[in-house]
Amino acid sequence: MLPQPTPYYHINALLDDLLIQIRAILDDKLVGVYLTGSLVTGDFDADISDIDLLAAITSDLTETEFSALERMHSDFVVRYPQWDNRIEVLYYSLHGLRTYKTERTPIAVISPGEPFHYREEQAGIDWLMNWHIILNQGVTLFGPPPNTIIEAATTAEFIEVVRDHALSWPNWLTDDSHRGYQSYAILTLCRAMYAIKYGEQVSKLRAAEWAANEFPAWATLIKNALVWRKAAVGSKAQVDHAATLPATRRFLAFVVEHISSMNQ
Repeated sequence: MLPQPTPYYHINALLDDLLIQIRAILDDKLVGVYLTGSLVTGDFDADISDIDLLAAITSDLTETEFSALERMHSDFVVRYPQWDNRIEVLYYSLHGLRTYKTERTPIAVISPGEPFHYREEQAGIDWLMNWHIILNQGVTLFGPPPNTIIEAATTAEFIEVVRDHALSWPNWLTDDSHRGYQSYAILTLCRAMYAIKYGEQVSKLRAAEWAANEFPAWATLIKNALVWRKAAVGSKAQVDHAATLPATRRFLAFVVEHISSMNQ
C-alpha cells in the first residue's frame, strides 16, 4: 500500500485496515485494489462522501469467498460505524476488466443503500465510466498499475457512455424519490454535462459550480441540491420530498434536451 494514498490520516488508516481484511480472505486471488471516487476526483467531504474501491480478482468469487467478504464488510462497519452505508467495493474479474466492451460478466458489489450482492444485470460497456476514472485518476493501493489489467477506453467512448447514462436518468426518478436522491440526480447530471463538454470526470461540487454559472436559470436548484446532499446524511427531520420533485424533473428534462442538442 502507498504510504499516503490520501491527504487524510484517518482515511489512510481505514484503507489499510480494509485492504488487510480483503487480502486475508482472497489471498492470491486478489490482483489489485484501486481507490476511486471523490478521494481521487476531488472535493472529498469527510462528513458525507463515500469511499470507493475496485478489487480486481483472478476469477469470480466462490460461495465461500462471497460469504467471508459479506461477514467482513458487516463486521467492518461495526468497528467503523461512521462509515456504515458509505463504502463501495467492486469485486470484478480480470476477464471482465479486459472484455467489458464486448461482454457482460458478473460483478459483486457492496455500495451505499445496498447489501453485498452480485448485480443482477452483469457489468459491461455501461461500467466504462468507472474503469476510465480508475485508469486516469485512480490510486493503486495494492497490485500492478491499472492500465496493465484494465482495457483502456478513448475519450470518445467515455463521453458516449456518459451521454447514454445521462439520457436514461428521467426513467429512474419516481414519485417517491426522496430529497437526497433528487440531489444525487441533479449533481450527477451536472457532472455528466461537464464530462460531455470537456471529456473528463470532475467532482460533483466542481461540476455543480460550473453548471450554476453555465446555466443561471438553474443555479438556485443546483445550489439547493448541494444543501440537500449534506442535509440528507443522518437527518431525521420531516421533509416534504414531493415538493421539489417537479423542479427536479424539469431539470432532468432540460439536461436531456441539452445533451441531445450537443450531439446534433
